[in-house]
Amino acid sequence: MQMTKGILISLLFCMTGGTVAQNPSIEIITSGRKTSLRGLSVVNNNIIWVSGSNGTVGKSNNGGKNWKWMSVNGFEKSDFRDIEAFDGNTALIMAVGEPAYILKTTDGGENWKVVYENKTKGMFLDAMDFANSREGIVIGDPINGKIFVALTSNTGNTWEEPSEAFSPPEADKGEAFFAASGSNVRLFTNDDYFMVSGGLRSRLISNDKAVFLPMVQGSESTGANALDIYDNGEPDEPGSRMIVVGGDFNADSSTEKNCFFTVNGGRTWLQPTTPPNGYRSSVEYLSKKDLLTCGLNGVDYSNDGGRNWKWISKEGFHVCRIARMGNAVFLAGNNGKIAKLVWK
Repeated sequence: MQMTKGILISLLFCMTGGTVAQNPSIEIITSGRKTSLRGLSVVNNNIIWVSGSNGTVGKSNNGGKNWKWMSVNGFEKSDFRDIEAFDGNTALIMAVGEPAYILKTTDGGENWKVVYENKTKGMFLDAMDFANSREGIVIGDPINGKIFVALTSNTGNTWEEPSEAFSPPEADKGEAFFAASGSNVRLFTNDDYFMVSGGLRSRLISNDKAVFLPMVQGSESTGANALDIYDNGEPDEPGSRMIVVGGDFNADSSTEKNCFFTVNGGRTWLQPTTPPNGYRSSVEYLSKKDLLTCGLNGVDYSNDGGRNWKWISKEGFHVCRIARMGNAVFLAGNNGKIAKLVWK
């Protein structure tokens, strides 16, 4: 979901008394729980939700200083690979399958209600995204060659598969999606959506077309894992400035074709001069020029629109997110590890 990312640098300028901080680093704020965190939703600078394996959900109301941890009743063995939160009370979590579930809370996680269930054989949900507080999308691996997509217009209370006009093209043989970080699909308020796939084929797929990506591909562990799209304030023309990351999660230090970006809506793709330092599962625009990406062997930062990346931490993370309303940036990964991007 793309809100207002261009404000980050101006906010940092104000916070540092007129000098923009240029040395980002990672500060671990909590770890040690028996859960792999792949779901992360940062509502604002204070409210953060995470989700992961063993039916685990976590929430902080004070910028990560303190955490409330929850095990969802009846779903203690579920893997919640994605979470979308709207405030301190309302959130959705996605249990991948089989069967696949989406659950919702409206009381801060005290109680959860199943709002979507799919018992189709082979069903495996991969990621969710919301364009605003009501309109959302969830995607899943192909079933009989058809990419699974469901949409909501009421904050996840009900979900429906799209009409023919808004259904994605059929999947190629060996093509699927990674449930690595909840960030391989992005939805806009004009109903345009974009997703990236991997496996034997790696493509950028929208509701009306698909184009091949130059990412490394050809095996089940390769391809695109995440994308982000810079919102320039022109919702009728989304997708002009976009970045895609991935690689081979079985070769987490390989930089071969692990990152590409475009400034013309995907007509041409550019490879970084200095790529991220390995397989990457999540990426975020912090501003038009500033980006963050993370993976199993560390975190990289770019201040030139993705052309060159600097390895700022060798701590592994699955997912990174900037606040929808604010400038805080958080990361989450294995062993219940959560971190914050800090500027020095």
